[in-house]
Amino acid sequence: MKTAAIHSRIDPETKEKAETILHRLGMSPTEAIRMFYTQITLRNGLPFTVEIPNEETERALEDSRLGRNLERFKSADALIDSWK
Repeated sequence: MKTAAIHSRIDPETKEKAETILHRLGMSPTEAIRMFYTQITLRNGLPFTVEIPNEETERALEDSRLGRNLERFKSADALIDSWK
């Protein structure tokens, strides 16, 4: 089977975090990239939705990063019960 090379630059922190996760999944970076490219070709596009978050979502993400306005639950059931 012939192969082609892909060269990419990424910040070291993101690379390290991603490779730690891939290692836990038992995958190499090469396998992950191959899977990503395969999904692009199978779906004829990105295999996930890409959107710009609205203002409410931006605020929620920022609050989450800063640990503000968070609700904590003792269990998943307690969380689900709070939705009722």
